[in-house]
Amino acid sequence: MVEAQTWTTRRMSNPRLQDTTSSPDQAVDIPATPTGDVRNGTSYGFSSAVGSLLSPTLSTVAIIASWYLSNIGVLLLNKYLLSFYGFRYPIFLTMLHMISCAAYSYVAIHLLELVPRQHILSRRQFFKILALSAIFCFSVVCGNTSLRYLPVSFNQAIGATTPFFTAIFAFIITCKKESAEVYGALLPVVFGIVVASNSEPLFHLFGFLVCVGSTAGRALKSVVQGILLTSEAEKLHSMNLLLYMAPMAACILLPFTLYIEGNVAAVTVLGNAKAAVAAVVSVLIFRNPVTVMGMTGFAVTIMGVVLYSEAKKRSKVTTH
Repeated sequence: MVEAQTWTTRRMSNPRLQDTTSSPDQAVDIPATPTGDVRNGTSYGFSSAVGSLLSPTLSTVAIIASWYLSNIGVLLLNKYLLSFYGFRYPIFLTMLHMISCAAYSYVAIHLLELVPRQHILSRRQFFKILALSAIFCFSVVCGNTSLRYLPVSFNQAIGATTPFFTAIFAFIITCKKESAEVYGALLPVVFGIVVASNSEPLFHLFGFLVCVGSTAGRALKSVVQGILLTSEAEKLHSMNLLLYMAPMAACILLPFTLYIEGNVAAVTVLGNAKAAVAAVVSVLIFRNPVTVMGMTGFAVTIMGVVLYSEAKKRSKVTTH
């Protein structure tokens, strides 16, 4: 049996290791080495603080509620801008979406520390993420464009066919075959969208096609992502992947915005927002520290110049 031992001290002598059960000397206990969490503070900062205040159930409910509110809010806002407000620049709107995603993911990772930061390790991994960004651009642009022609309910009905396209791309690209039961379960998905298309009073062929393209692009991205980022060294957390994909997607969309939607209003907005966009990109590249208020200011600046340009354009139309 191993008895407890501590460091003891004597007057005019060095500390030595001695049995505490047989020594009358004064014992000085050395405290245990603190664990990693105690030494380094909380592991993920804000997330740990919130987790300590809320139970796991409440945290899950809060996350799901935030997901629903943000997703539905962006969907309805895009529909309002493109269909009712008269904003006719879906590619530019998607580019603003990508810039916002880059800013929010930076705040979540670097400032709130919701997840640990991961870095791009090689040029090969960089080009893989770039390929995913291109597919991501195609999917989001098609989705935003479809909102201009289709009601939100029909748009979401088409989006629900994503598993069907995922199974198709998985078979074409990876030759992965599912069981007969899986393919049979996809038949109601196809049948349901056919019925919905025939009975949709606001059916628009071009809107339907670009919405199908958006759904197919989303499925293709998930399949390609599973192929390109398979090794443990290259796997990225979804938030880190968004941090790198979003600015790449914004850079991809910029020339298309200038070429396809390159009227005076769009060019003016891009020129006025240049400083804010450059600041966001520089932060992502050089990793200089920023505050939440600073990032919020960049986002407000971009939205402000968009609203200003739209208001000026509308006032000119009204006067003429």
